[in-house]
Amino acid sequence: MKIIETSQGDFSYFWKEILNRRKDAFQEASEIVRDILEKVKREGDKALCELTQKFDGMRLEPHQLEIKREDWLKAEKELDPSLKEALLKAKREIESFCLSSIPRDWMEVKEGIIRGEVFKPIEKVGLYVPGGKASYPSSVLMGVIPALVAGVREVIVVSPPPPKPVLLYAALISGASKFFQIGGAQAIGALAYGTESIPQVDLIVGPGNLYVQTAKKLLYGEVGIDMLAGPSELLILSDGTTSPYKAALDLLSQAEHDEDAWAVLITPDRSYAQRVLEEVDKLLDGLFRKEIAERCLKENGIIVIVKDLKEGMDLVNQFAPEHLELHLKDAWRWFGEVRNAGSVFIGEETSVAFGDYCGGPNHILPTGGAARFSSPLGVEDFLKRIQFLSISGDKLKELASVGIRLSEEEGLLGHKDAFLGRLKNG
Repeated sequence: MKIIETSQGDFSYFWKEILNRRKDAFQEASEIVRDILEKVKREGDKALCELTQKFDGMRLEPHQLEIKREDWLKAEKELDPSLKEALLKAKREIESFCLSSIPRDWMEVKEGIIRGEVFKPIEKVGLYVPGGKASYPSSVLMGVIPALVAGVREVIVVSPPPPKPVLLYAALISGASKFFQIGGAQAIGALAYGTESIPQVDLIVGPGNLYVQTAKKLLYGEVGIDMLAGPSELLILSDGTTSPYKAALDLLSQAEHDEDAWAVLITPDRSYAQRVLEEVDKLLDGLFRKEIAERCLKENGIIVIVKDLKEGMDLVNQFAPEHLELHLKDAWRWFGEVRNAGSVFIGEETSVAFGDYCGGPNHILPTGGAARFSSPLGVEDFLKRIQFLSISGDKLKELASVGIRLSEEEGLLGHKDAFLGRLKNG
């Protein structure tokens, strides 16, 4: 991990480079992804089978793209009971959080005016679950459960082949409708356009690599997209009074996700930073995914020494991390200063790992600085707001005069006539 101090003369340049580096190279991937999407749109299942063999090294016939329900039930019988119990408990926590966050219809009734909003679920949703370096049953739970709580009728899960039994069990207990073993940009194209086997959906959600996210970006407008969720990020803000060991554990827990993940520590205490670094070095040797974590920390592991916590919080809000941990004596007070973050873990005991699996909040979060303007995946992402209005009596006359003046200003005299027509009827 690199250590840099904000007092260094070149810090502003270094920090700007860091913020820019986190933006995925969408332009470079766009040409490749456009060709993939066009092929899927044109050739359907045939393209999916060819691309699966090319990118995943697995030969499939169109009838093998869908994992049938009997295989889900078989997976349930094969899994270790302790794993099934853990997934069921995680499901309950996620579901409880989602049930508490359902947006409510509202209506304002005053003399002459009734207005408000109602929420209606999106009908059909596609969930992308990454494969490759690991298996992520937790992402199945995080994507399917809020959709079903929102009232979505059908959730289609796609994941690179072959899916492990634990993914199928997660699909079963979360209430997914169908499961297809396709990955990459071609899976996103299949969900957006529909093929002979795969239903066209209204919204696509879920994390993925650069090519998956580029496909989502290119297809926005053709289909609804949740966010562009790239490599995992963790930023820890510490005042230096907390455990270096716990900070090191959590930095490594994110570094093991992906070579392109980010692990960042901000603190005003240089000696604390050094102790964290020592703990990271000790723990790294025993880490199962050591090589991945080591490359991540070499490229994207950073410790920033600030003059005080206020400066540290300013950098936090500039970085807008996917995950933020507050290792502070007065963590709740500083939580009020957080403006930009996907999910915040308050106090050194609350590891980001709880958020990844079983704390309740979603782990599909904005990355690359997108927390400046977007939010975690939640029930509201699967709902459409429909506004309504009814006007009568004196309120109609009052607002018609307002509308007449504004329509005259904008030169939209048909609008003016519409207002005048209501006044004549009155």
